[in-house]
Amino acid sequence: MHPILDGIELVTFDLDGTLVDSVPDLAMAVDAALTDLGLPPPGEARVRDWVGNGSLKLMERALEDALGRVSSDALLTRAHQGFLDHYARDPSAHTRLYGGVREALDALRDWGLPLALVTNKPSAFIAPILEALGLQGHFGLCLGGDSLAQKKPDPAPLRHVAAHFGVLPAACLMVGDSRHDIEAGRAAGFRTLAVPYGYNHGEPVLLSRPDAVVESLWELV
Repeated sequence: MHPILDGIELVTFDLDGTLVDSVPDLAMAVDAALTDLGLPPPGEARVRDWVGNGSLKLMERALEDALGRVSSDALLTRAHQGFLDHYARDPSAHTRLYGGVREALDALRDWGLPLALVTNKPSAFIAPILEALGLQGHFGLCLGGDSLAQKKPDPAPLRHVAAHFGVLPAACLMVGDSRHDIEAGRAAGFRTLAVPYGYNHGEPVLLSRPDAVVESLWELV
């Protein structure tokens, strides 16, 4: 067991960029939504740097890149709905688990540690992705970016998770790939663990000073 788990009674995970590489599916939906509007699609490489703050912010960044300026609210609303429609058709077609994720989640569950998922992805997409990847039974609670009034980096979702399980924040661990995960965890009073392979807007997640870093979640167990 990794030392970061010493005294931990609840582990909370981010989804995109931490457990799964979902950018191929996200990028296809972004490209399709912009194409519908007669705008140039950005492609997967650009989308990879825009993921992490929810789907509305993702489309805001995509529109700003395509237009070279901030879009109108009306255009953003149309683009966002187009993205949601395209993504909903199959949000897991090309989404894959990172190496070591399944083994780590299986081991933590077998040890009896409660597991939660807190993502900024719209909540409607969580269950289909988890089911497609065979992870639907691993998490006792899943929160999306629209589950509460606040989302990461606000600590409210993590505080909600701790209260739901009746665990003190100091005995909780937040595992993520971005500064938003680390900031939310720190503000909530959680211990924080980062993985360096995900989506962090082109910045090394080490700059956010997590309590620990692992190259693969397999190192947890």
